[in-house]
Amino acid sequence: MSGLKEIRNRIHSISAIMQITAAMRMVSAAKLKQAQDDIAEMSPYADRLWELLGRIGAAAMTENTSIYVQQRPVSRALIAVITANRGLCGAFNSNVVKATRELIANSYPDSVISLLCIGKKGVSAFEKTHDIIGDESAVYDSLCSQNVERVAVHLMDRFAKGDFDKVDLVYNQFENVITQVLVKEPMLPLALPKWEAPEVDYIYEPSRRAIWDLLIPKALESQLFKAICHSVAAEHSARMTAMYKATDNAKDLQAELKRSYNKARQAAITKEISEIVSGAEALGS
Repeated sequence: MSGLKEIRNRIHSISAIMQITAAMRMVSAAKLKQAQDDIAEMSPYADRLWELLGRIGAAAMTENTSIYVQQRPVSRALIAVITANRGLCGAFNSNVVKATRELIANSYPDSVISLLCIGKKGVSAFEKTHDIIGDESAVYDSLCSQNVERVAVHLMDRFAKGDFDKVDLVYNQFENVITQVLVKEPMLPLALPKWEAPEVDYIYEPSRRAIWDLLIPKALESQLFKAICHSVAAEHSARMTAMYKATDNAKDLQAELKRSYNKARQAAITKEISEIVSGAEALGS
């Protein structure tokens, strides 16, 4: 009977776990919908901003000598690692950590590397092995344009001062509910979008250079904001998928334990009946 009690306790434990995983899946599904809405709302703005930046840059490439587009030898590089603050989302965080290590080994073998971690999982993965210049995990939970702007301005200031020669982003890009694409893209120096020079020479007010200097920071901020938005959506989709699989696995294990419980219970009942019959026969004889 001790075996039956142990199996029964395990069944109750798995039932409780199933309730937790099902609840987490529902929460992630609701948050995923909001994250998808955020991406849909900001993507047209970001795309149009980069299109405008490409038009002005193609029209006046010789005039645009912004510090943010200057290429220089990479002796010090900064990698912004965008992970989640929580786990239980499959390989979401480990893929970013692995990609960051590969980027450092393959692209910057002779450079001094610093990390800016947006997400607690990135901090815990690299705090003992790499130089972390900042922990911006709070931005991940309180995602808004003001917080992202503060981080982007900090990165641009450090790049302009020459503290870093290049800034890269590593994050998961949301494709759909079951697919996240790992992205490693440069942020600084700014890579201008390819755009053919317009045939008409436009008149810019107040001036082409003033508009250019205004657009570059906005474009970099939108790039970082878009990356974090995609990472948030990818996290919730990965957690939703992971919790869905965990719930299914728990159901299978629960069904297997119930079969084992019924077999053990039937065996115990059969044994008791056999003992009663044997005792009755002994008394009758």
